[in-house]
Amino acid sequence: MKIKFWGVRGSIPCPGPDTVKYGGNTPCIELSFGGTDRCIIIDAGSGIRELGNDLLARRQHHPLRSVELFITHTHWDHIQGFPFFAPIYEPHMNIKIHGPATYGSETLKDAVAGQLSYRYFPVRQAELASKMVYTELNEGHFDLGDGIILKTKYLNHPLLCLGYRFEYQNKSVCMVYDTEPFQNLFSTDPNAPVFNETIANEGEQAVKDGKQSIIDFYSGADILIHDAQYTQNEYESGKKGWGHSPIEGTIDEVKGTDVKRLVLFHHEPVRTDKQLDQLSKTYCRSDAKGNTTILFAREGMQVAI
Repeated sequence: MKIKFWGVRGSIPCPGPDTVKYGGNTPCIELSFGGTDRCIIIDAGSGIRELGNDLLARRQHHPLRSVELFITHTHWDHIQGFPFFAPIYEPHMNIKIHGPATYGSETLKDAVAGQLSYRYFPVRQAELASKMVYTELNEGHFDLGDGIILKTKYLNHPLLCLGYRFEYQNKSVCMVYDTEPFQNLFSTDPNAPVFNETIANEGEQAVKDGKQSIIDFYSGADILIHDAQYTQNEYESGKKGWGHSPIEGTIDEVKGTDVKRLVLFHHEPVRTDKQLDQLSKTYCRSDAKGNTTILFAREGMQVAI
């Protein structure tokens, strides 16, 4: 498998002189599988625009008829590039879009294709030349053909969000974003008027079970791409409940597993290249990571397994 990062930022695109090295586009990852012509894309953030242009340029040498897009969830930063994805305007192109059902009665198609209406955009989905098929996913295990296995896991985010684990020829890459640590929402203070020991203990057990379920999902992955939008201090200072993870906590959890490479992803949009360089010096030291190689995702970065 080969992984290429086309967008690594969270929340909002942030182009400019301070984000040149790591990039300013929102999430988009491309997966390719040796021995197949499959093109699998994770998320349609603003990074998918350049990926689409690149795919059409490659088509001169490698015919491309089908693209498979897996959406983790439909928050704006993960779908906003879709109207600018060039293959959707190409005749004879099949676009297969997968993702979780989103909110209430709204379908995956409603959320993604809803951008393609005159209210927001000059082209409607009905006017596109490509053929699109939407498939809603739940937690589970899926055989995608050609020896590619997909496993999905619900994450801890304000909107229904799926983690993806792709396995191929005894190798695996796992995406765990957008997510944050589980928290006990019940009071654990015996002096609080609302304290109930049974409920408090059940809340603590739910936190442990939730944490372990995520660890089990990514355990043994050759590459784990994990949410790391905040520092621990930022997270503790008003970002709890926003659906993203602290860098330090993520590293501590992964250290105790057999993950081979941890790629920290979904960077805070105000984080500059200099700041990410400093964080990299702090957290990617060989003496700080145990048996796991740690790196910060950069736009254009390619990793092979």
